[in-house]
Amino acid sequence: MLRWLIGGGREPQGLAEKSSVQTIGEEQIQNPYTELLVLKGHQDIVRFLVQIDDCRFASAGDDGIIFLWNAQTGEKLYELHGHTHKITAIAPFSSSDGTEEKTDLIITASADRTVIVWDCTSGRQVQKVSCFHSTVKCLTVLQRLNVWLSGGSDLCVWNQKLDLLCKTSHLTDAGISALVELPKNCVAAAVGKELIIFRLSVSNNGSEGWNVLEIKRLVDHQDNISSLVSVNDLTFVTGSHVGELIVWDALDWTKQASECNFWDSSLHPDVQPEIKLSQSPNETSVQHLASDEE
Repeated sequence: MLRWLIGGGREPQGLAEKSSVQTIGEEQIQNPYTELLVLKGHQDIVRFLVQIDDCRFASAGDDGIIFLWNAQTGEKLYELHGHTHKITAIAPFSSSDGTEEKTDLIITASADRTVIVWDCTSGRQVQKVSCFHSTVKCLTVLQRLNVWLSGGSDLCVWNQKLDLLCKTSHLTDAGISALVELPKNCVAAAVGKELIIFRLSVSNNGSEGWNVLEIKRLVDHQDNISSLVSVNDLTFVTGSHVGELIVWDALDWTKQASECNFWDSSLHPDVQPEIKLSQSPNETSVQHLASDEE
């Protein structure tokens, strides 16, 4: 189930499918986050929402189904079946066959150890890859280089035809949990507590193959990195399971700023306890980051 909100807020118990402005508590101001629509279809937790274009977006989660929605009306456009386990990653991209017309596609990965490419216009399955030895936990598209990457127990580089161009050796059993594109043909990969910088380069033999080289390992986090986002061409940010937030320079990979304690009750003595992020800083986990690139 998806809920369209103006902003986002706590979901009250017994909320109707359309509701007026809700209040959190008697002593607090009105909650300005108003529900617009409830989009039903998923049978389990929704974990991914990605924008396809200005008119469409996709949702996916633990039921293994991908839904395509009209972003203006909330109409369900397609229900995509092909995975047998929960969705673990999703990424949109545009494919071109050499003409000016582009095809909007999405790539999905699942705990069934498969990756599927879907056509967003027709809702049909374009191609399926089943050669993975472990679950793909993250996907990212390098549109400028016309390749896409999958992260799991290793890092794989693919072209748009789903040909494997190159891969790293086995990294860890835990695998890569997040990927983000950086300047100069680099990517940052979250592997446990470490942030590994890789650089992609075309093979010297002139073939279509690529090389992926490990450049640097950053070990500033105290716990596993759970989220990773690019802010702009100069900055990216990582968040960890214990609530650490680190801002990095995207060019030389140096740490620019960091924050760990998101809540200090001594600075907010008058705030009601039910809207605190947590009772203890160690209970605050950064699970997702997003940026408006400003």
